Amino acid sequence: MFNQLGLIGCGLMGGSFALALKKAGLVKRVIGYSKSPSTVEKARRLGVIDIAAESALLAVSGSDIVLIAVPVAATEATFKAIRHLVDPTVLMMDVGSTKRDVVDAARRVLKERLPGFVPAHPIAGREVAGIEHADAALYQGRKTILTPLPQTNPLLVQRATDAWSAVGCQVLKMTPEHHDAAFAAVSHLPHLLAFAYMNAMAEQPAGQEYLSLAGPGFRDFSRIAASDPTVWRDILLSNREEILKQSEAFRHALELMERQMRDWNGPALQELIQSASDARSQWHLGPKPAASR
Repeated sequence: MFNQLGLIGCGLMGGSFALALKKAGLVKRVIGYSKSPSTVEKARRLGVIDIAAESALLAVSGSDIVLIAVPVAATEATFKAIRHLVDPTVLMMDVGSTKRDVVDAARRVLKERLPGFVPAHPIAGREVAGIEHADAALYQGRKTILTPLPQTNPLLVQRATDAWSAVGCQVLKMTPEHHDAAFAAVSHLPHLLAFAYMNAMAEQPAGQEYLSLAGPGFRDFSRIAASDPTVWRDILLSNREEILKQSEAFRHALELMERQMRDWNGPALQELIQSASDARSQWHLGPKPAASR
């Protein structure tokens, strides 16, 4: 399908995409760039990339597919670094967890080259980062959200859909605005709560003792608090308006349960718990995301 993948950002997400394309026989060659030369060299030794590029611009040169796998806050600078060699016929994607800020940056920088950009968010990842954790199976059975713009070339949207489908993803399409609202609710707020919860535990005088007694439930609940701090700093700031809306909704629900506890209102408290239990039990049978908006 592709002659050359230009990979900008040789980490878990980008490296896994490169390995998955290689495993599926969909790319002949991968040229990669990261800010750290040692990371690029490690990617080459591990067989994630075939050629190390000395700059993002050189990674784009000769590529018919480009994946930008850098922290969200670095996306605009990356666009500026590569725009001179970005051909509108080349499929260019990102893997950012927020989309409105990425799209705004693309509009500012790419201008007439904007039709070649297909914003993407693969719903995959791990608590560990780095090229050494790249895995060709990372995207198997996961979803990838595409948020194409009115200017986006429909043929490239189809190529993006085919590429992500080929590495094992179910591909959905929605607007950047709908994406950010949805993921504030189901991903960004849960991370915010996990970070805050772990900080609250650590700051208590007996916090370490309490942690030593924690079991599987605590492990499941707190798992995402171990996520990459730099990545999540950028996500929480870039999507702060939607996340704060969700935080307010959560605070209201928490206060409602606290009120029943203070009032010793067992039936009302049980009803709220039952409602949450039913919602969780029915989660996998819930409404399907809109295919297009």
